[in-house]
Amino acid sequence: MFHFITAADNLPFTIALAMMLILAAIEMLGFVFGLSSHGLLDGFFDVDHDLHAHVDGSEIMAAGYFDRLLGWLHFGKVPVLILVAVFLVAFGITGYVLQGALWSFSGALLPWWIAAPVALPVSLPSVRVFGGVLAKVLPKDETDAVSRATLVGRMATIVLGTARSGSPAQAKVRDQHGQMHYVMLEPDNAGEAFDAGESVLLVAQDGNRFRAIRTDNPELHPRG
Repeated sequence: MFHFITAADNLPFTIALAMMLILAAIEMLGFVFGLSSHGLLDGFFDVDHDLHAHVDGSEIMAAGYFDRLLGWLHFGKVPVLILVAVFLVAFGITGYVLQGALWSFSGALLPWWIAAPVALPVSLPSVRVFGGVLAKVLPKDETDAVSRATLVGRMATIVLGTARSGSPAQAKVRDQHGQMHYVMLEPDNAGEAFDAGESVLLVAQDGNRFRAIRTDNPELHPRG
């Protein structure tokens, strides 16, 4: 069994399951230290949607197909981290089952570069099915919008990208309970730009993103 699991042609599936365990460990550490890794992942997908405003033609069509695929997989209804974990498990198990069946009949394994592309589309329906079930059973976080609204007036630190008017960057901010949130923000004043590492004051919420300004008040700057 160990030889089968560690076989070179099963490496993509072994890596997928190992990544799932790493994600679980990161989430446990995040829970202990008050961080939210699934919020960070959700933020990345917000970036993708913001980029759609800057493409046209065939790129818009491709983005539309991608959005439909994400919707089919229940992205936006279930935390991204959970869907990624489900995909990694489904991909890993599908690959092992495929390779195990072939091994039992022929004593050989498919090359990984054939087995992985075969297992990939087969694993996606599992993500849709489990994502649909989880979307129904997971409690609806109706307080999240309220929680995010309370972030206005708090300091945020840019962690990814450069924020410009019309081109938001990702930032982290702690709420009144010490919970870390990852949000998208852009300058409230046109012409300004915030670089990674800068701390800014959230002054307004505009849909899924925030507007921010610089402030020299040392009492407002985040601690840790």
